[in-house]
Amino acid sequence: MNDKIYPSAKPAKPAANGATAVANGGANPTFPTTKAQLYNATRPAYRPQPPPRRRHSRGCCCSCCLWTTLLILLLLLLAAIAGAVFYVLYRPHRPSFSVSSLQLSRFNLTDRSLNSAFNFSLTARNPNKKISFSYDQITVKIFSGDIDIGDGVFPGFIHGRKNVTTMRTVVSSSNNPFPDGTDISPLKSSLKSKNLPLKIQLDTKVKVKIGKINTKKLKIRVTCDGIKISTPTGKTATLAKTSNVKCKVDPRVKIIKWTV
Repeated sequence: MNDKIYPSAKPAKPAANGATAVANGGANPTFPTTKAQLYNATRPAYRPQPPPRRRHSRGCCCSCCLWTTLLILLLLLLAAIAGAVFYVLYRPHRPSFSVSSLQLSRFNLTDRSLNSAFNFSLTARNPNKKISFSYDQITVKIFSGDIDIGDGVFPGFIHGRKNVTTMRTVVSSSNNPFPDGTDISPLKSSLKSKNLPLKIQLDTKVKVKIGKINTKKLKIRVTCDGIKISTPTGKTATLAKTSNVKCKVDPRVKIIKWTV
């Protein structure tokens, strides 16, 4: 006789809203029972993201700086090449000046004024073969220490290529009163020793001609220092030794309000 096996209990029907999952120890259901489980089962947790880095703007800035530096270096290279070519073609040199002679024929000093007269000869040399100079009127001042003891002028002239020009003028002071506060004691001491230290200062404007090109006028100052002369006795003029006197030429370039 065959024995029938009866199940001990009927299989439980799936409970609504995931009750079966709870009863089975929290195992995942085979089918999501709620919309929340359906949409959030595989979605990762939200994490705030940092703002994106602006690498593009930094790259543009670095590229701009690089190209600007290269452009400046290229311009400097071109300027150096142009300067080298100019030097090879023209061999430019500054004009030079020297004191040919200086005589003191009159020197009468009082506490308030000075009456003096110098016979001054200046030699200008242009060593350039392809460059000439054009000078405006040249003002001349003779100083002893910081005291102006004579003024004069040279007329303007054209200084041709490979040219030597000698000019003569009288530099004098005709009883001109000294400015207030001028200390003339060093000048009196020099008269007693009969050895007067002198400095000659010349100021003018010069225009340079290179081939058919004329530059703008440039201010220059010529300073001849280290001259000594004895004071005259009576009507006999005294002559200064000028063989070792050197004259320095300086351009007077204005930068804003300063003069170099």
